Amino acid sequence: MLRKCIFTLTVLASITIVFTGCSRNGSVKSGESSATGWKIGENGGFDYKGKDYKDQIQGPNLILIHGGTFTKGRVQDDVMKDWNNAPTRMQVRSFYMDETEVTNLMYIEYLDWLKRVFVQEDGTNPIYISALPDTLVWRNQLGYYDDMVNNYLRHPAFRTHPVVGVSWQQANNFAKWRTNRVNELILEEKGWIAKGARTSDAIKGRVNFDTETYLKRPDLVYGENYTADNVRAAENDTEDQTQSFVGRRAQITVRGEGTEEDDVKVTNASVEYGIVLPEYRLPTESEWEYAALGLAGIREYNSYQGKKKYPWSGDTSRVTQSRNAGDQLANFKQGRGDYSGVAGWSNDDAEITADVYQYPPNDFGLYGMAGNVSEWVADVYRPLTNNEVSDMNYFRGNLFQTYITEDGKASVNNDVINYDDNPNGRSVYSQLPGSIQKQNIVPNDFDSEFTNEQLLNTNGLAADNLAYADGDKLYQREKGNPDGEEMYTNAFDETRIAEEKRLTLVSNTTRVIKGASWKDRAYWLDPAQRRYMPEFLAADYIGFRCAMSYLGSTSEDRKPRGIPKN
Repeated sequence: MLRKCIFTLTVLASITIVFTGCSRNGSVKSGESSATGWKIGENGGFDYKGKDYKDQIQGPNLILIHGGTFTKGRVQDDVMKDWNNAPTRMQVRSFYMDETEVTNLMYIEYLDWLKRVFVQEDGTNPIYISALPDTLVWRNQLGYYDDMVNNYLRHPAFRTHPVVGVSWQQANNFAKWRTNRVNELILEEKGWIAKGARTSDAIKGRVNFDTETYLKRPDLVYGENYTADNVRAAENDTEDQTQSFVGRRAQITVRGEGTEEDDVKVTNASVEYGIVLPEYRLPTESEWEYAALGLAGIREYNSYQGKKKYPWSGDTSRVTQSRNAGDQLANFKQGRGDYSGVAGWSNDDAEITADVYQYPPNDFGLYGMAGNVSEWVADVYRPLTNNEVSDMNYFRGNLFQTYITEDGKASVNNDVINYDDNPNGRSVYSQLPGSIQKQNIVPNDFDSEFTNEQLLNTNGLAADNLAYADGDKLYQREKGNPDGEEMYTNAFDETRIAEEKRLTLVSNTTRVIKGASWKDRAYWLDPAQRRYMPEFLAADYIGFRCAMSYLGSTSEDRKPRGIPKN
């Protein structure tokens, strides 16, 4: 009996210790700082603005992709002999991905906004012109495609088809525009921006919303109209001619003392609130490949049961069960002169591009990750993946920049429109009026100082990392000509590629293309396959979709199989 009592007391004591040890706050009471014990927000002291934050707002058309480890690279024979996708173990953080490719309708909305906002006094609009897709990509020397040249972008028959003829540069600009429009709507709905301001006639030129300007210099957003002066002017305007840009939640009343009248102070929804979303951007190659594979479909507990050749399970590109057995699971070229099958029995329901929802989604819920159109990703192309430098969120293409400051504050580009003048003669805008000005940080060459950089751990000291540790400088030294020909970083002159210095089609302006298209054979349906094209060119088989970083950790309900839930 005594032994039983001792055992019971021991168990109770252990439980007490466990629960005491697991206490998250210790002696800190609710609402107090874990660092100082001070009450948060007391009498004008530290006020943590994110105390009501629950989770990141999910942007339009986005699906959360739970991160994990996977084998990036080929799972089939390299019949093309490119040797550019050797299997490599990688980790990808959780992120958001567009459910579908960007459609013609989505891109036309972007064009319409540029056309309305940046029209000049003489009626011209070079910004709008620079954003137009190249519809001439449909032309073929021995094929009739004039109907596509004239109709594909704007005709309602193709409104839900993926936009094509868009260069990598143009796709990036679309993503930046989308970031600003989505955040502008969120801030309006939350009361930080005045209702109707985003669609008013006052939105012209530099008087527009830019996310970075709003966060870094809110006093300069909307052309310096997000201020207390704007609030007072709108309130005192009896004829209602002044557009108010400041929402009620951003207005703080400052009580006057004595005979002084009350005044207003304007604040903004800074990063600490957790309201403003991260930027829409092109996915990295690793993110795209991980999302396309949808390995959740072959996961069992904490391991993958085999490999996947396609975004769906199995070794065939056809439906194997149900009454649709034999139909293709993606839009691709099935053979020479065969893009859709025979009349009356089309097995992929598309001769050129198809509706972005035409085919079943993969196990992450993403549509069109095989076939229809190939897609731009963010990475600069190199044949090899250097996983010794990074095996987490691998990305080649970093160009580290900092804000141009005036008296310690970020400055805004008000009137100058910057363009990238490309070798093919097309100019694409690189910065819009109203956006924060940036410049590269200390410009130096990492490759020549590779050893020292590793020893000193000077992360971020070099601006241009596009050719980081790709062997270019080693190639020069092997050739015994440190100032001469290089392997990848080839020269471009003003009008054409300098052929006499060119040793490869790969350069710092070639970007990775992923996925198969309506013009490709089944080999390219494998998400591991990769190709490249200069960032200023476009094609009738290349589109894109956007991604967004997920901030925080995903709290998953574990499931033996399938996709976990937050």
